[in-house]
Amino acid sequence: MFYRTDKNDHGMAHDPFKAIVAPRPIGWIGTKGRDGSFNLSPYSFFNIVSDTPKLVMFSSSGRKHSLRNAEETGVFTASLASRHLADHVNASSAPVEYGVDEFELAGLTAAMGRVVDAPYVAEAYTALECRLTEIIQPKGLNGETSQSFMVFGQVVGIHISEEIIRDGRIAMDLARPIARMGYMDYADGGTDVFQIARPTR
Repeated sequence: MFYRTDKNDHGMAHDPFKAIVAPRPIGWIGTKGRDGSFNLSPYSFFNIVSDTPKLVMFSSSGRKHSLRNAEETGVFTASLASRHLADHVNASSAPVEYGVDEFELAGLTAAMGRVVDAPYVAEAYTALECRLTEIIQPKGLNGETSQSFMVFGQVVGIHISEEIIRDGRIAMDLARPIARMGYMDYADGGTDVFQIARPTR
């Protein structure tokens, strides 16, 4: 099949776009408001964008609480969403009012960053502490701005649990990161781990 996105006449029960761009890593973003309230929310529009400097990005569809806090404080964290915490990840996505503590709501422990004044998930195998570098509202072909906001941050601190380190590497079969597929589907990134050597020329 083929369809044009300006018409979006795919004829399917659900728009397949996000199912095609999959699996998507989940950024479990922790922030602290100016009022001292904690916020935790999963974003499947998330990824690493640079190694030097170490930059990550999450994209907020509309002006959500994580965006507001990161914008106001200049910092955020990204905890690893892994299989053993999948139900907690889902619970933290509840559409609650600003100021409601999703750490508490999801039955998680908030640990404060060592470098940034923002909380991360203590139960997570890894967490990134980030300082905001820029926020971009991308544009479409007609120049109209998107309703999404891309939040970029430089990683200034990294937490890794000794539980998942084997032979000087993170063992992905132990970390078991989860990823967002299409619709309500998720993938377990640790169940079928394989290696392929890159070509030398």
